[in-house]
Amino acid sequence: MNNYWQKALTFEEYLKISEERYRNNPDKNDEYQDYYELGLHRMERTLKTYKVDADQLSKIKEKNFDGKILIISEPWCGDASATVPAVSKFFEAAGNEVKIFLRDSDPSLIDQYLTNGTQSIPRVLILNKDLSVKNVWGPRPKYGNDLLKKFKENETTYPREEFYNDLQVYYAKNRGKDAIEEIINLI
Repeated sequence: MNNYWQKALTFEEYLKISEERYRNNPDKNDEYQDYYELGLHRMERTLKTYKVDADQLSKIKEKNFDGKILIISEPWCGDASATVPAVSKFFEAAGNEVKIFLRDSDPSLIDQYLTNGTQSIPRVLILNKDLSVKNVWGPRPKYGNDLLKKFKENETTYPREEFYNDLQVYYAKNRGKDAIEEIINLI
């Protein structure tokens, strides 16, 4: 885990890579190129609207959590762009170091934390001081998982476009609060 932690980025470095990939991606064959702009806009929106919740801050303080947060993510991911900024800012405000490991830079990390056999992101690794894994969260809050389940149960009555729209509306209104609450509960 120490190796992954050393290779991980701060949130500011992650944001900078997002901008670089959107504006001048060195990988001209990047299959996610069309999603960087959208992801960047979503992250910027979250950063503008997110406020640290005082109740959540006192809950985390009561737990005396002195560990770290390692988020496995990529800037093109819709779930990540809605969640990673809020989770990063919250835990930084709580006094915990936060880093982001780019999933596609080395799949050996995400392969240890698959979701139903997939490399779904973001995955939040709650680490103890010694970098051992205390718990894992992700890739989306329960409400988002419920929407996904509804979509997968019947794509005819709940089409993909409607699912994506409902999920993004939820993320925009919730501003990471549910994700943070669920992560706090895992600590």
